[in-house]
Amino acid sequence: MKKLVIFDLDGTLINTIADLAQSTNHALQALGYPTHEQDSYRFRVGNGINKLFERALPEGEKTEENVLRVRKEFIPYYNAHNTDLSRPYPGMETLLAFLQQQGIQMAVASNKYQEATAKIIPYYFPDIAFTAILGQRDDCPIKPDAAIAEEIIRLAGVEKADVLYVGDSGVDMQTGLNAGVETCGVTWGFRPRTELEQFAPQHIVDTAEQLKAIILS
Repeated sequence: MKKLVIFDLDGTLINTIADLAQSTNHALQALGYPTHEQDSYRFRVGNGINKLFERALPEGEKTEENVLRVRKEFIPYYNAHNTDLSRPYPGMETLLAFLQQQGIQMAVASNKYQEATAKIIPYYFPDIAFTAILGQRDDCPIKPDAAIAEEIIRLAGVEKADVLYVGDSGVDMQTGLNAGVETCGVTWGFRPRTELEQFAPQHIVDTAEQLKAIILS
């Protein structure tokens, strides 16, 4: 049985794509740029919001200055609307409650900026005592750098052999690989199974029940 499970946020614990798409489109529209269909954002998120904005901007407009302009419009809007349409994935609330009952530590490692990460997780999982809820911060490189996972492992006081890293994207699989921990991809998130398979994680699951079995094994 694992002693610590590190979860990605977007696409793993919570389906946040509608709020991310709506907020990015709001920012783009405010600046006179074309907007995008919600489903297309599944392939724009995952590497932090600055990369999201760069991917959303039109060709020829992907400058650092324009990214910061979009960010200025996005942040206040997303802070006010990041729980409008987002919802936990089926089975995740039950799984987290069960893991807590078993005394298994849980943590969140996200490339979402810290302010939003620290708001969203307690909003949707108010009864779960996470060991750490960490998002993107200026003093920590974004995933797939292993720094955020290694910080959580130190806080939890466990050995890497007792850790499972869970995520829905290639970025997550690479993060687990870089951290030297057992890694599990989930297929219900934003990216296809084929992307997960490219990084050869130890596990790929389709349901929360399958994930639970791996954690307990």
